[in-house]
Amino acid sequence: MFTGIITDIGTITAVEERGDLRVTVATGYDTGGIAIGASVANSGVCLTVVSKTANSLSFDVSAETQRCTAKGMWQAGARLNLERALKVGDELGGHIVTGHVDAVGRITDISAEGDSKRFTFQMPASVAPYIAPKGSVSLNGVSLTVNEVADDDLGHWFTINLIPHTADWTTFGTAAVGDEVNIEIDVLARYLFRMNQLRA
Repeated sequence: MFTGIITDIGTITAVEERGDLRVTVATGYDTGGIAIGASVANSGVCLTVVSKTANSLSFDVSAETQRCTAKGMWQAGARLNLERALKVGDELGGHIVTGHVDAVGRITDISAEGDSKRFTFQMPASVAPYIAPKGSVSLNGVSLTVNEVADDDLGHWFTINLIPHTADWTTFGTAAVGDEVNIEIDVLARYLFRMNQLRA
């Protein structure tokens, strides 16, 4: 379980083809305090630490995970938003994030709005019912608030505003139009949708 508050940006330094993909991520974390078997969110994907050094963590990325996540994120040189698992008693500064990607979206526009930037994302129809104005969404592991939602002939869209602090502390600071993003819907929205579905 995570909160969507990013605490480090890691960089993939090695990728090894095995039965699964073994990725090594350079990190600023004190890895001495991270156990083998611990969960770490990598741009919104909950992965298990399988080995470590003083300044890196390694994870096995299954074929299923590769299929369900943004293209290009498991390549050497890719930057990842990192978050360690929530501990009992930690501050819940974002929202409850599971680290399970529901869909992949795409950035379609980035525009300046004061000191912030407004991002527009296209999303698949499969997650559109779960995204609501002023609701929470996790994008590449970052807890964000939805501004507007639209459904039209061109598809399903939503916007978020990114303040300078969030841009500086996440990979969204270097994001560009056309980039894919991992979307995780709010877990509460998931259950409410299912309850209403059964009522109908």
